[in-house]
Amino acid sequence: MKILLIEPTKAPLTIGGEDVFIYEPLALEYIAAGVVKDHDVKILDLRLEKDLQGILRDFCPDVVGITAYTVHVNTVKKLFKEIKEWNPKVLTVIGGHHATMVPEDFLSQFIDLIVMGEGVFAFREIITRFEIGGGFHGIPGVAFATGGSLTKTDSSPEVELDAFPFPERKLTAIYRKQYYSEWMKPLASIRTSKGCPHRCNFCALWKLAGGRYLRRKTEKVVEELAEIDEKFVFFADDESLVDAPRMKTLARLIREAGIRKKYFLYGRSDTIARNPEVLKMWREIGLERVFVGLEFFRDEDLQYIRKGSTAGDNENAVKVLQDLDIDIYASFIVRPEFNKEDFLGFRRYCHRLGLSFASFAMLTPLPGTDFYDQVKAQLITHNYDYFDLLHTLLPTTLPLKEFYEEFYNLYKKGVPFGKQFRLALKKYPLQEILPLIKKSDRILNQLKNAYRDY
Repeated sequence: MKILLIEPTKAPLTIGGEDVFIYEPLALEYIAAGVVKDHDVKILDLRLEKDLQGILRDFCPDVVGITAYTVHVNTVKKLFKEIKEWNPKVLTVIGGHHATMVPEDFLSQFIDLIVMGEGVFAFREIITRFEIGGGFHGIPGVAFATGGSLTKTDSSPEVELDAFPFPERKLTAIYRKQYYSEWMKPLASIRTSKGCPHRCNFCALWKLAGGRYLRRKTEKVVEELAEIDEKFVFFADDESLVDAPRMKTLARLIREAGIRKKYFLYGRSDTIARNPEVLKMWREIGLERVFVGLEFFRDEDLQYIRKGSTAGDNENAVKVLQDLDIDIYASFIVRPEFNKEDFLGFRRYCHRLGLSFASFAMLTPLPGTDFYDQVKAQLITHNYDYFDLLHTLLPTTLPLKEFYEEFYNLYKKGVPFGKQFRLALKKYPLQEILPLIKKSDRILNQLKNAYRDY
C-alpha cells in the first residue's frame, strides 16, 4: 500500500513559520517508522517542495496523512479537499497537536479519520484495517464523522516513549540539508522526553502528557544520536533540563560514546538558575545554544500566565549561560494590554540583560489551553491563519497601528544592532549576512504592517 505523509506549509497571511526556521518533520518520521517495513511510504514537506499535484500523480497514494498545528487548520482542510478531488477513494487522516486538542475542527467531508494523541500505533492499526477492508471502530484515540457529528473512541493509552521505533529519517533525505534554525544548518531533531511538570496557562503541552513528565532511557537516546549524521541537533522536548540527574547521566553517556555534535535545547529559566553544573557538563560535550522562555520582565506578568518563575530567575539564568559562553535564544511574550511605557521597559530590560538575540511572541490563546478558555469571548478573530504568535487575537490597549509600531520597534531595538551584527559575523558565513539582513527586514516589515491584516 502507498502512504503519503505531508508536512503542511503556512498560509499566506501567517507571519514567521518557515520564513524563520524549518525543523525536520519528526512526528511524520515517527509515523512512517511504524508502517514503512510493510508499505511504500513517502514524506512530502510542503515547506520545501510545492508540487502536491505532481506527487499525487507520480506516487498515486492510497492513504494520505497530514499533521497540523492550530495555525495550519485552514491550510490542511484545503489540502484534503484538493486530495479528495484528485481521488475520492484515498483514505485521508489528520493528526498532530490541534487534532488532539480540538478534533471537532476537522469534522469535514474531505477528512476520513482524526487521530488524537500519539499516532504511531493508531496509524499502524488504521493501515492494517484499511488494507483488509475493515472498519475503524475500536481503535483507541481515533475520531470520525457519523451522521454529521464526531464519534470518538476511547483515548489511546499512554505508551512509554521507548516503545516507539526510531524516526524514519531516510524518508526526509532529500530535504535534510535545508532544515535549520538561524545559523544551525543542517539541523536534525531528536525527542528525549515529553511533557512538563509546570502548568503555564498559555501552554497545552503539559496536558498532552496528562500532566506527567515522560522520559526516554538515556541509553536509547545515545543510540539514536549515534545514527544522526548532522552536526547540529535540536532537542525537541517540551523541557529538556527539568530532570537534572538524568541530564547529567545523558551528558556522561554521550561523552563516553565519543559523539561530537552541537546541541540546541529548551530550558526554563528557574531550571537553569538552579542547575549551573548541568549546563557546564553539557557545554563541555557540545551544547551551543539554549532556548530560554524568559517570557516577561515583570513578576506580575509572569504570575498572570502561571509561569512559576520570576524575573530574578531570568536574570540568574542569563548570567549562568553567559558565564559558560552558551548562546541564548531569549524568548519573550508581549501582552496586548501593553502601552508605550511597557514596550520601553521591555527594551531597557533586554539591554540590561546584555542579550545578543531575542524573539518576541504575542500572548496567544491557543485552543486547548486554560488561557483560551479564560479569554475566548474576547477574541477579535477566530481565523486560525492568525494564530501564528505574532498577530494579536485580543483587543489592544494602544490603537492597532500604534501597537504594531511598538512591537516592530521591540524587535528592532530590543537587542542593539551592533550586538546582532557581531553575532551574525561570528556564526554565519560572510556571504550569507547580507541576504540574512534583507530577509529579516522583509519579515519585520510584514510585522510592522500586520495591523492591515485585520
